[in-house]
Amino acid sequence: MGCALLVTASSLVTIAGVYAAGRYQNKNFEENMQYLEELNGKLREQKHDLMNHFQVVYGLLELGEYEEAHAYIRPVFKDIQKLNMALKTAQPAVNALLQAKMEAAAAAGIDFYLEVETSLKEIPVKPWDLCRILANLLDNAMTALEGTEGGKQIQVRMQNIPEGYRIGIANNGPAIPKTHMDKIFSAGFSTKREEGHGQGLAIVARLVREACGEVTVESSREETVFTVFLPKAARG
Repeated sequence: MGCALLVTASSLVTIAGVYAAGRYQNKNFEENMQYLEELNGKLREQKHDLMNHFQVVYGLLELGEYEEAHAYIRPVFKDIQKLNMALKTAQPAVNALLQAKMEAAAAAGIDFYLEVETSLKEIPVKPWDLCRILANLLDNAMTALEGTEGGKQIQVRMQNIPEGYRIGIANNGPAIPKTHMDKIFSAGFSTKREEGHGQGLAIVARLVREACGEVTVESSREETVFTVFLPKAARG
């Protein structure tokens, strides 16, 4: 019963998160930030509820039901790990977006690795714009892995360096052709024929440029890495 409720709650929050992330394409971003902050609060409540399951495990251990305890704690612990990875920044909207994208990646059979080495507290970008940057880069990475055989991976690393903030998003999908490298951040450019593609990376480039930052891409047969550099906010 407890596991069933946990899975149901996790699924509902996940669906809400994915829905919120998708709304970034079409709705007002300030409203989305408020929505994601509310979602972030739900995620923290879920984390609190998950901790209560350890009381059940303790009881099982006291009764000598070691196999039952092991079977019970495995899915619970995985959920706690995911929440701990996502809830590390001082940006509630970013935390919620990362959680939603981790769940979307898992549903697509993609291993998602997240390293957060900074709280992003003084990052000189509005939260909803930062979410647009991250959402578009992560969506691009997941799209690049469509049809890829073997293990699919996305790696996200957020760092606080002396000059500013560095965010790297890597995937192990096919290499970007050299003939596309100069056009990849241009509005309307896409390797897909379906309508609606070709805007995400252009949006990223514009938002980063407005923040006096820089976005670059390196691609090989092993991996493709998009790196965003954002200078720290001026002090004084």
